[in-house]
Amino acid sequence: MRVAIAGAGAVGRSIAGELLENGHEVLLIDKAPTAISVERVPQAEWLLADACEITSLDEAALQRCNVVIAATGDDKVNLVVSLLAKTEYGVPRVVARVNNPKNEWLFNEAWGVDVAVSTPRLMSALVEEAVSVGDLVRLLRFSHGDANLVELTLPPESAIAGTQVGAVEWPQDTTLVTIIRGSRVLTPGAEETLEAGDELLFVAAQAREEQLEDLLSVRREDATS
Repeated sequence: MRVAIAGAGAVGRSIAGELLENGHEVLLIDKAPTAISVERVPQAEWLLADACEITSLDEAALQRCNVVIAATGDDKVNLVVSLLAKTEYGVPRVVARVNNPKNEWLFNEAWGVDVAVSTPRLMSALVEEAVSVGDLVRLLRFSHGDANLVELTLPPESAIAGTQVGAVEWPQDTTLVTIIRGSRVLTPGAEETLEAGDELLFVAAQAREEQLEDLLSVRREDATS
């Protein structure tokens, strides 16, 4: 897979290193000469250019990329790169970094963004996830379809603790993706039994999150009392 990353700062280089280790082809783009540190990620391609300029993106052959990651420290730049990647070059997958949470609402399909990653939101979500049992925590927002990646640690008092996955009537537009049980990552087959303490990861429509939390968090007799 070919991936172009706009922004060769610490974030961009770290992403590049991970992708290269997984066997992907990576191009780093930055307009600041001081950011071009080939020796830090020698396996990557490097391009000194402004990723907001069509001529630069032509030089980068963005149409050949499977994924573009807008990872600069400037939200305006990330939005422009995302829009150009999607509308001018038809890149199938565009991931954008959100630096200021106040701008998160802009990072959507209209701007060509498939996945928006807000570092402040993600950090706060991870803190919540570490201390919360029975509360739904939003980890990641997907622009297409208004869906989110959400997590909930199943509390002992949950109505579905001890129930098989296939026997649960999940809300519409909700999919159980993974069960994390201790150090194990489980595929949620229909016969897998849910246990108290399981970390459940879902892709769910935002409109269904409250319904999902109600289903997972309390016993039925408690909900009706």
